[in-house]
Amino acid sequence: MTTTATPRITAAQVAGVTLGNALEFYDFLIFTFFAVEIGRAFFPATNPQSSLLAALATFGAGFLTRPLGGFVLGIFGDRVGRRPAMLVSFALIGIASLGVALTPSYATIGIAAPALVIFWRLLQGFALGGEVGPSTAFLAEAAPPHLRGLYVSMQMFGQNVAVLIAGLIGWALAQMLDDVTLAAWGWRIALALGVGVVPIGLVLRRTLPESLPAEAAAIAPPPLSSYRRTAVIAFLALLSGTIMTYVTNFLTTFAKTTLHLPSGIAFWGTIAVGVGGTIGAPLGGWLADRYGRRPAMILPTLLVCLITLPAFWLITVAPGKASLFVVGCGLRLAIGIALSAVLVHITEDFPPRVRSGALSIVYALAISIFGGSTQFVVAWLTGVTGSPLAPAWYMAAAAVVGLVAVFFARETAPRYKR
Repeated sequence: MTTTATPRITAAQVAGVTLGNALEFYDFLIFTFFAVEIGRAFFPATNPQSSLLAALATFGAGFLTRPLGGFVLGIFGDRVGRRPAMLVSFALIGIASLGVALTPSYATIGIAAPALVIFWRLLQGFALGGEVGPSTAFLAEAAPPHLRGLYVSMQMFGQNVAVLIAGLIGWALAQMLDDVTLAAWGWRIALALGVGVVPIGLVLRRTLPESLPAEAAAIAPPPLSSYRRTAVIAFLALLSGTIMTYVTNFLTTFAKTTLHLPSGIAFWGTIAVGVGGTIGAPLGGWLADRYGRRPAMILPTLLVCLITLPAFWLITVAPGKASLFVVGCGLRLAIGIALSAVLVHITEDFPPRVRSGALSIVYALAISIFGGSTQFVVAWLTGVTGSPLAPAWYMAAAAVVGLVAVFFARETAPRYKR
């Protein structure tokens, strides 16, 4: 059987994949950063908490279809190619994001408004569910072995760049518009900006080489038993990382609703999270290449276990820009390091023949169950217990689960693999 050489991609092409990831996650995540405003537009209620919970539940609806997208587009990426799967997912999320931005409010079209928003969120979830597996598999397969961690970390880097850009745009809009205008239509600008650059991402992705060998589709998939252990560890590590990620993504809403800070200050939480993750993601990839996957997974996860409760205590007793920035940046820095190492480990540990599909499905399942519910759960827990530390307890528990999972992971770095 002939084999196809692994393509070597240029820095510009790596940037194209990373930009695509950033744009897709920006379009998906911007919803949560404007959850308060979107709740007022589509889910009016006499109780602000009920309106917020309805908006967060709709945000969570986008996670319901992520496993379906992971299954369909992930397997598509294993059979047809990584590049076609990335193009399809990118186009779909652009259409769905435009739909959310253009949907009239409840006051204009009544019950059709929340129904349409839920539909667009489901389509967004399907698209994003099929993005992670093919794009991560592509980065791993096209990377030089000694730089695989750094290349794969560009997946997490793109996601965190999306958070940072969302925070900066949210902060800028909050400076230019008052809270009433921001709630009325200002949040739509943030969505429209993400949609506007979708054509650029499509052009960049069309230039990518294909990393899936031409004969790969003819190879029989390996039995599930050969990678069941990898799937279990991946699921537990990803559910942990998902909860930690979405609790920190919740900082802006937490600052608005629990700490009662104005939007201009609250968005510093999102900016801080974006800065920390943007630094942590490539740092995690570099550390995973330099010292191995296991140390880069275990040590930062242990740090999150230790500092989460003190960090949230700090922002409750001293709420403001400084505390939000220190806490958001510090927590997300550690999370970014750990998740980059986790992602490269599980990508390497899955057999190439099922890599795109298996990674997509496991990732999407963990994200759909825990990413879609995390912000709703912490908002509900905060309301029920009356404790501003409720998100911290939930996040710390998730970090413990992740620590146990990565402790049992085997080393997959080429230079340290036994």
